[in-house]
Formats: sequence, C-alpha cells, structure tokens
Amino acid sequence: MAHGSANEKQQAHELIERLAPNQVTAVVGLIEAMLDPVSRAIANAPIDDEPLSPEEEKAVDEAKEWLRHHPGIPFEEVLAEFGLTVEDLKAHPESK
Repeated sequence: MAHGSANEKQQAHELIERLAPNQVTAVVGLIEAMLDPVSRAIANAPIDDEPLSPEEEKAVDEAKEWLRHHPGIPFEEVLAEFGLTVEDLKAHPESK
C-alpha cells in the first residue's frame, strides 16, 4: 500500500469520527455504493438515448395515467406476490 494512501485512509477515519450519526449513515451508504460493482456500473453506464417505439410510448403513457388515479404499489407488496421478502433478495448470492 502506498504511504499516501495510508495517510488518506487515516484522514478519512478521523473525519468520520467527527460526523454526526445521521451523517455517518449517509457516508456508509455512499461507501457501500462505491464498493458495489453493480451500483458502480449503473452509475457509469451511458444514458439510454435509444428512442422509444410507439408501443413503448403507449405503455409509458398508460402507466402514467394509471398512477394519476391509483397509489403506487410498494416494492415489498410486489415481492410478497412472488412469495419473497427484501431479506430474501439481500440473502441471494447475486445481490452481494
């Protein structure tokens, strides 16, 4: 490990120690996202600039109209329809 890197890590530790609890939570989330290869790939992926087909545009419009008149469906409820929980997803090997 390079000497400068060790100093920067020590400085990061010292700064984290000075943070309020809610700030530590935010920093931990950021670090986890930085270390997660999927999150990193998504963050660095190019913007999808492929035009929508007429069928896709119609489906998007229908979904937006539905949401104007109905509440959204919580993710946990969608998982439950498949007999799953958020914990099931977290325990799945591909989620690591």
